[in-house]
Amino acid sequence: MLGLLYRAADALRHRCDHGQLGEDLAHRYLRRKGCTIVARNYRTRSGSGEIDVVAWHRGKLVFVEVKTRGGAAHGEPETAIDSEKRARLRIAARDYVRRAGVAWDQTRFDIVTVLLDKPRRIEWTQDAFGQAEENPRGWL
Repeated sequence: MLGLLYRAADALRHRCDHGQLGEDLAHRYLRRKGCTIVARNYRTRSGSGEIDVVAWHRGKLVFVEVKTRGGAAHGEPETAIDSEKRARLRIAARDYVRRAGVAWDQTRFDIVTVLLDKPRRIEWTQDAFGQAEENPRGWL
């Protein structure tokens, strides 16, 4: 019954807002994969940054950026996360860990990409980019 309600809500949102639908799908996906979701759409008070999903996974506080596209023809979703976006994510993450009292080295940044083509495709990239301004993994 609950699944039916989720599908109906998804169908309504699909017509209106790809981003919200993608975040809802990513949220459920991460929960199924063992994450404990602690916040969604976290924003700093100053408005200088936003995090789509904050979750605990295997002892790490994970800041998740969700990128959604209607299909692969519009480009891969993760390509929309440039250095400016990463900087805003770090600002919001630092604000969150300060308020939560979590050590910075207990955090990581992940990306969940959602393609709404049929069949839908959800991919989770863990530790997608580093905590520092440089990008030691060469990703993004």
